[in-house]
Amino acid sequence: MEFPYYPLNDFGPAMKGMVIGGLGIFHVFLAQFAIGGGMLMCYFQWLSQTGREPAAREALDGYFKFLVLVSFVAGALTGVAMWFTTIQISPRTIGMMVEEFHWIWATEWTFFCLEVAAGYAYYRCGGGLADRARMTLLALYSLAAWFSLFWINGILSWQLTPGGWTPAGSVWAGFFNPSFWPSLFYRTFAAMSIAALVACVVVNAHPRLSLGERDALIHRAAHFLIPMALMPVLGLWYLYAIPPDSRAWALGGSAAMTLFTGVAAGASLFVGLYALIGLNLQRVTINGATATLLCGLAFVATGGGEFVREGVRKPYTVRGALFSNSIAPSEVAELRRVGSVTRDPYPLRHPQAYPNDQVRLGAKVFRFLCGVCHTMDGANGLVHLAGTWTLEQLRLNIAKLQLTKPFMPPFAGTADELEALVQLISWTRAGRPEDWPLSNEVPTIVQIDRWLQEAGIHPASQREGKR
Repeated sequence: MEFPYYPLNDFGPAMKGMVIGGLGIFHVFLAQFAIGGGMLMCYFQWLSQTGREPAAREALDGYFKFLVLVSFVAGALTGVAMWFTTIQISPRTIGMMVEEFHWIWATEWTFFCLEVAAGYAYYRCGGGLADRARMTLLALYSLAAWFSLFWINGILSWQLTPGGWTPAGSVWAGFFNPSFWPSLFYRTFAAMSIAALVACVVVNAHPRLSLGERDALIHRAAHFLIPMALMPVLGLWYLYAIPPDSRAWALGGSAAMTLFTGVAAGASLFVGLYALIGLNLQRVTINGATATLLCGLAFVATGGGEFVREGVRKPYTVRGALFSNSIAPSEVAELRRVGSVTRDPYPLRHPQAYPNDQVRLGAKVFRFLCGVCHTMDGANGLVHLAGTWTLEQLRLNIAKLQLTKPFMPPFAGTADELEALVQLISWTRAGRPEDWPLSNEVPTIVQIDRWLQEAGIHPASQREGKR
C-alpha cells in the first residue's frame, strides 16, 4: 500500500481545526447574509415599484446595497481562504471532495460568477435603471446566490451523511443525501433571518428616512423572520437524518457538542421569539442597538451550529470513507503492520530540539495521526487532556483510543510508534528537558501490541458488529 503523504502547515499553539473552524463560521455568516440579502433586496424593490413602500427604494439604494456587495465580496475572499487553509490542514479530505464532485463544484462556480456579475452590475448601474431592469438584475443575483448554496450544501452534507454513496457509485446518491433537504431549508431560512436583522440595523441608521418610514420598513423586513418558526422542526428533522452516534454527541454524548447545540438553539430561539411575537405580532419598534444585539445573537447561533455540524462528524471527516486524521478505515490494519510514518518523506521542523530518535519518531506520529485536531500543549493539547494519566494509562488509553473516546479514530500505527508518542507527551509534560531516556523494553511493547489487538481496527460505533 502506498499511502499519500502531504506536507502540512503548523499553526503553533492554535489547533488546526480551530483555525479553519473560525474562518468557516465567518465565511458562512457572510455568505448567508449575501444570499438572504439578495432575496430581501428583491422584496424591497417590489415594495418600491408597486407603491406599497416608496421609501424602500431609498433604503435599498443606501447602505444595504453596499453591505450586500461587501458581504458577497468578503464571502468570496473567505471562501478562497477556506480552500487555501484546508489544503494546508487536510488536503486528502478536500482532494476527495473535488474528485467526487468536481462537476458540481464547476456548476456552483458558474452560478457564483453570475451572482458576482449581476450584483456588481446592480451596484454600478442600478440607480439609473427602470424598475423592471432593476428587478431583473436583483432576481438574477438572488437566484444565482441561492443556487450556489444549493450545490455547496449537497457537498457539505455529504460529509456527514453520504447515504447510498460509494466511491464507485453515483455522485447523485451522495449529493442528495439524507441531510440534504433539512440543511438546505434551514440554511435558507437562516439566510433570510440574517438579512432581515441587518436590514433593521441599516434602516435605523439611515439619515434620510423619517421615523414613520423606518418603522414601516422594519416591519416589512420582519416578514423575512417569520420562517424562523419552522427552524425547530427543521432542526429535529436534521437530527433524525444524521447517524445515531452523531446525534448522540449533540444530545449529551459530548459535553462540547451538547453545549454548542444548546448555545445555537438558545440564541436562535431568542431571536425567533422576539421576531415573531415582538416584531410581527405586537409590531413593536426596534432601535439600532436592539437590532445590532439580535445580529450578534444570529452570529452566535451560526457559530454554534457550524461547530456542531463539524463536530458531530467525528471520528470521520467523510463518514465511512476518511477518519478525521485523513486515514481511510481500510488502511488502519496495514498502518498498524508497517507503521504510520515509516514512509513519511517530510522531515520535522527543528529535529535537533528533540532529545533522541524515539521522541523524534513520536513527533512525526503526532503530526500525522493527531496534529489535525490537537496541539501538544496549546489549544486542545494532549499534555492537558492527558495531564493526570500515568505512563500505563497513556499507553492503554491511546492503544484503545476509539474505546477511550468514542469520537476518536482507532490508533493507526505500530506499538513502537505508540510508545514513541507516549514518550513525546511525557517529555513535553516534563518541560522538554535536554536529556530523556529511551523506553524500548520488550514487555512494554508486547503489552501495547496486545492492547491494540484487543481494541481492533474499527471505530466504536462499528465495533459490536465486528466481534
